[in-house]
Amino acid sequence: MTPSMTVILSRRTLLLATSLLLTTALPARAAEVTADDTARFLAGMQPSADSPLMPLTKDPSWQRHAKFFDSAFEKLEQRQLAKVRAWSETNLAAPKPTMFYMFSGPDFLYANAFYSKATTYVLSALEPPGNVPDLTRLPRGGVGAALYNVERSINSILSFSFFITKQMKVDLHAGQISGTLPILYVFLARSGKTIRDVKPVALDESGTLTVGADARGAVRGARITFAGDDGVEKTLYYFSTDLSNPGAKSSGFLKFCATLGPGNSLIKSASYLLHSGSFTVVRDFILNNSSTIIQDDSGIPLHYYGQKKWRFFPFGRYLGPINEFPGRYQESYAELFRRAQPIDFGIGYRWRTNESNLLLSVRLPDDGTGAAETTSATEEPAPKPRSRKPRPPAEIPAEPRRGGGFLWFGR
Repeated sequence: MTPSMTVILSRRTLLLATSLLLTTALPARAAEVTADDTARFLAGMQPSADSPLMPLTKDPSWQRHAKFFDSAFEKLEQRQLAKVRAWSETNLAAPKPTMFYMFSGPDFLYANAFYSKATTYVLSALEPPGNVPDLTRLPRGGVGAALYNVERSINSILSFSFFITKQMKVDLHAGQISGTLPILYVFLARSGKTIRDVKPVALDESGTLTVGADARGAVRGARITFAGDDGVEKTLYYFSTDLSNPGAKSSGFLKFCATLGPGNSLIKSASYLLHSGSFTVVRDFILNNSSTIIQDDSGIPLHYYGQKKWRFFPFGRYLGPINEFPGRYQESYAELFRRAQPIDFGIGYRWRTNESNLLLSVRLPDDGTGAAETTSATEEPAPKPRSRKPRPPAEIPAEPRRGGGFLWFGR
């Protein structure tokens, strides 16, 4: 070996040794804070073992939060969700892959319970999707405050079956996490789902979807890709949009929904907005693009369904609207519910089990004409006479756990 070769080998050996020394000295790259770990943390569930959120689970505020949610969701599962899933298994023969849930807020819990076999969920309401930051970067005390706000914002749906919008708005604008996204995270985690990806989305006037941080469009939202225990990948869309006639006509939201239909629809605790002439566009969309509709009486009034186009299956008891919604009593609903089957769970504003009503409407096969026998938005029928029959008083407590102040969802 020549002297020059010896020098070259010595240099290579030195470089290799230096490289190994630097590699050993450098700290391992920190694990990423994933959306799934964030969801589990917010839901009071242990994140993955290598998650940067693990040290935060030692905080007494998180441990208290986890115990509270463990108890609350166990009770909700036994009292409501397991029974809803059993009802759906019995009564929904062949659900479509897509489900629409207008005026939903972030209520993935009941969307999943009623339509667990859906692969695409489309939820929509006025509330913005908001933001869930890296929780490890919150200031001291910020995590405890965020957890408490999440608890308060979903107390009403845990206690009854709907959101108290005013309370949710206050609580989810009180800290650095905001909007519906943190609640969707909690509900996905507590429903046994694994979040694989979360992206901001937007819709333009034609209904074209753009994805990513630079997405532009009048209607903004979020797309969450997730999977359950079976590993089947599913998609949840949440859009912040105005569903009144002017908003529905000017945005591309319903055009986007039409590309996913026909689907199934869920309507509950919807402030009786679909009884109004101000929401005819979205009402017609639901009627014309749904194979099944599950609703309480705050949904579509019975006389807007084409009687030859739908078959009705009533469940529970119809006692009329609560006092906060006078003038929405339906004689036809009362007549239909005289032959209703019982249900063993509560739903809607009359959330007590023996007072709730649920209507399953199933679209009949097309007669070949292709004509949808629903009432057009431009052909409002004359309102039917309202019954003067006295209605039972509202049974919703004036003060749910940890907060009150009722402004019904969608109002």
